Amino acid sequence: MQLILTFGVLLAFALVIFCVIKWWNVKCIGVTPVPLFTFIAILFTSGLDVGLIMFPLTEFGGYAEEAAYSFTNPLAIEFGFWGFLIWAFYFLTAFYFCVIEPRVKFFEIPAVRILNNIVIIGTCAFTASLFLIYLPGYIPEIGDGESVVATFYVIVFAVILAAAYSSTDIKFVRILSVGSTFLFMALILGMWIYAGMSLSEFGSTIGNIGGYFGNLHKFVLPLTDYHEFYLFWWFAWSIMIGQFTSRFVGGLTTWQVLLSLLIFPSIPLAVWFSVLYFYHLNEIPTAGVVNLAMIVVGITFVINSLDSLIRLYTDNLSLTAERFGRPLYIAGNVAVLFLLTILFKSQWLQIQWIGAVVVGIYFACLLFILFTKRSEVTAITASPKDRTVDFTKIDNAH
Repeated sequence: MQLILTFGVLLAFALVIFCVIKWWNVKCIGVTPVPLFTFIAILFTSGLDVGLIMFPLTEFGGYAEEAAYSFTNPLAIEFGFWGFLIWAFYFLTAFYFCVIEPRVKFFEIPAVRILNNIVIIGTCAFTASLFLIYLPGYIPEIGDGESVVATFYVIVFAVILAAAYSSTDIKFVRILSVGSTFLFMALILGMWIYAGMSLSEFGSTIGNIGGYFGNLHKFVLPLTDYHEFYLFWWFAWSIMIGQFTSRFVGGLTTWQVLLSLLIFPSIPLAVWFSVLYFYHLNEIPTAGVVNLAMIVVGITFVINSLDSLIRLYTDNLSLTAERFGRPLYIAGNVAVLFLLTILFKSQWLQIQWIGAVVVGIYFACLLFILFTKRSEVTAITASPKDRTVDFTKIDNAH
């Protein structure tokens, strides 16, 4: 599996470099473009899931003890697993679906379409399973703080139900994404105040992230099995997030899209991890209101992510609410995703398998272009002719 991952990472970064050099100033326009802030909000909240909220406080200690990470500090390791360079995966797929796929139509090949949507559905369920697994530690008042009891299954079921309902109209995307972004900012500010962290203490803490940029090259290939898990996880998300967010690119040039994806999401990530690292270093408890706030924001992230992915695979497979009616559409999605969530929770399915399939899709797409669509792709000088930067289009979309 590590060989597959290494090949996939090197291929992805090589393609990022190629796309940026060849199409440096091409204006990227999605089918329903939105302003930059809304685009970044959609990308940030759709491209990240509940792990961002629930993982870090449980991981800092492990990073400090693991010899493979001794070249830098735990905060830099955490940031490296979530921020900056890794967002180039999303740039690659968003650019591809915005500019190249309309000419290539690789993902319209029946076998590819089915495989891609299996990946999307599986990753949806994995996201919900993470939420289910980590809930007990954040609501210790229910159960023993470790075991997954019936109440947690009910909560996850309700979250999937809410996401399935919101996916029936694309207008909910803007509300969920912008709302989730502001809730996340409020959580950061609230936890900062609760911890009593001064600006100088924050500056001292966030300075540890320099350990990431000073060792950037070490984060390209897997450092450990756990880093390998993270990279497979990013691969699993990459195609579907690129396919979804490409719809909303609002006229940025290729290099601007890349910088936007590398920089803008990394800023709140750096602040968030720094606040959490301060909690870790000073052993500040999070029981009670802090845990509750984290759960609330985590729920909005899960709903937002699942909404995006449900909408994507149902559109791809023509399993829309318009076709089947809203009640049947919602019931079918909830049933499938809840069942798969339980399978992931039981370890019967693993995200590494899905990530490996995505690496295979990357490679197959490249071969398809090289052997059948090379002239069409090399001739690209702009987004498809029917695309215009009209921010009102999303108001009429469903």
